[in-house]
Amino acid sequence: MEPQQRSPLLEVRGNIELKRPLVKAPSRLPLPGTRFKRGPDQMEDALEPEKKRTRGLDTVTKIATSQSRAPALTARTQTQNQITAPKVPKKTGPRCSTAIATVLKNQKSGPAVPAQKPGAAAPPMVGGRKPTKRPAWDLKGQLCDLNAELKCCRERTQTLAQENQQLQDQLREAQQQAKARGAECRTLEGELARVQAQAEQGQQELGSLRARVLELEEQQCTQEGLLRELQKEQLELQEERKGLAARLEEQERRLQASEAALSGSQAEVASLRQEATSQAALLVEQGERLHGLEMERRRLHNQLQELKGNIRVFCRVRPVLPGEPTPPPGYLLFPSGPGGPADLPTRLSVSRCDERRGTLSGAPAPATRHDFSFDRVFPPGSGQDEVFEEIAMLVQSALDGYPVCIFAYGQTGSGKTFTMEGGPGRDPQVEGLIPRALRHLFSVAQELGGQGWTYSFVASYVEIYNETVRDLLATGPRKGQGGECEIRRAGPGSEELTVTNARYVPVSCEKEVEALLHLAHQNRAVARTSQNERSSRSHSVFQLQISGEHTGRGLQCGASLNLVDLAGSERLDPSLALGPGERERLRETQAINSSLSTLGLVIMALSNKESHIPYRNSKLTYLLQNSLGGSAKMLMFVNISPLEENVSESLNSLRFASKTFLGLLSHQHTEITPLF
Repeated sequence: MEPQQRSPLLEVRGNIELKRPLVKAPSRLPLPGTRFKRGPDQMEDALEPEKKRTRGLDTVTKIATSQSRAPALTARTQTQNQITAPKVPKKTGPRCSTAIATVLKNQKSGPAVPAQKPGAAAPPMVGGRKPTKRPAWDLKGQLCDLNAELKCCRERTQTLAQENQQLQDQLREAQQQAKARGAECRTLEGELARVQAQAEQGQQELGSLRARVLELEEQQCTQEGLLRELQKEQLELQEERKGLAARLEEQERRLQASEAALSGSQAEVASLRQEATSQAALLVEQGERLHGLEMERRRLHNQLQELKGNIRVFCRVRPVLPGEPTPPPGYLLFPSGPGGPADLPTRLSVSRCDERRGTLSGAPAPATRHDFSFDRVFPPGSGQDEVFEEIAMLVQSALDGYPVCIFAYGQTGSGKTFTMEGGPGRDPQVEGLIPRALRHLFSVAQELGGQGWTYSFVASYVEIYNETVRDLLATGPRKGQGGECEIRRAGPGSEELTVTNARYVPVSCEKEVEALLHLAHQNRAVARTSQNERSSRSHSVFQLQISGEHTGRGLQCGASLNLVDLAGSERLDPSLALGPGERERLRETQAINSSLSTLGLVIMALSNKESHIPYRNSKLTYLLQNSLGGSAKMLMFVNISPLEENVSESLNSLRFASKTFLGLLSHQHTEITPLF
């Protein structure tokens, strides 16, 4: 067996054990984590002064000490190399740099050093420090280092292959679930089409019966006209009776025939009356059937909404306003769905360039792309009518008796208030969700009135500013007195919440709603910020209490529709110097972010089905608690700005919605809740 050759690291170990004083030179090795790496020649030049200072050391003492400890150090070095081999970094420089890094890691983890070839001279010591690299003749050591690095790379390759296989399995499972959901949706659509066909058939039968009634009425009119003619003829015959004695018998026979015709007409009139009675009974039966179809429609509508998800998230990107810079190409992308451009957009990709990052060559780092997926994404060109078309089904659920809560979330200036209330003026093209939703409710309630339903609507509009509730519909001396409003139970044992000293206004038409919105817009707390000239600094909550009653059947239903315009969600900048006005804005921002965080905690607690939901941690969640859980429907509009300068706040808004609301979708279980 060959004698093992000494390693340069053994001499360093020997010097340390003999406690010889060595000159400590400043290290020129690169610090860990730095992006600058030196080549082999630069490392040799940096260590050259140390080599000159260590030439006078006692070589005989170092050799004797190293030979006595060589076997133990060799064994420990082999074990240490096996342990530290998988920790080779992913990106490596030249081979010499890799070898130096491996030797330094082995020296830090233990005193073990690799074995040397017999007869080879140990590399010089540098001021008692570790050798910076293996000598050029130590090919075996370099080969061992490269083999360890290769082994680590193979293990990482195997691990990545396993992760790739797991992701492919998850993708196949998700596709199978999507197919199953699609088949179920098609089954429901077929059932809905069948019910609609039955309703149309009933309408056709009713139309045919009405046509028959009209035909019989025309026949009755004809018979009555004939009867009048006969009576007129009878009078003429009576006047001619004196002069027509010979024709008396003939006239009497005519008279008998006329009487017989009259009797037949009377019998026919009785038959028509009986048929009218049967038609009335049929109409009652049709009313019962129509009521059953309406109840079935409500059940299927709620089932469809629960299949879509009781909690949904939409993303809307506002258009670029006049005077704003045009965003660079590729900053915002809207990838098509599986069906191509025909599918509605559900994904958003945001590109972010960080000027603080760069490459070794000095060139700017490539842009980082962030991908998000939502239930629906509205590009900048989407109009208000297109947005409302997506939530019209949720508004219908509120009329059917299910609580509905719609949020508008995002930074200041992202278009939240425009989405909820609309633009200035009375242009119907820019009307917001609130006036459109109430117009839809009034129209559908009027249609259901023909089936015996009567609906009443009561509106309230409050804002939560610095955890203080204010009535936006207050007038006169009460205007702006928010301290008097508190959230209380409607009565002992009641689950309904009301705001004390707040106005609850019955509404029945669009003009009344427009007047309320105009008054609330004047009373809302706004301020100028760095993001917007007129920024909303409070959460505004528009609540519509809906009560429906069917007197003939003794049925009642009630629910609330909540349309919430959240305050701006921008983060605090602690580096700014704050004056008296800025300190007030700072307190407002802290209160806003605290309430938004509480909203996220409530949603997460609901998703985890925790026994305690922290509704009382915020006035916003406490006011909306009856519309956030159970069979309630929730929709979050994430509004973002199209400007590249707001990319940081836009990413924060998108991440908050993805983490808080989309994370809840994985915990949802579809439960069909009966309405009555």
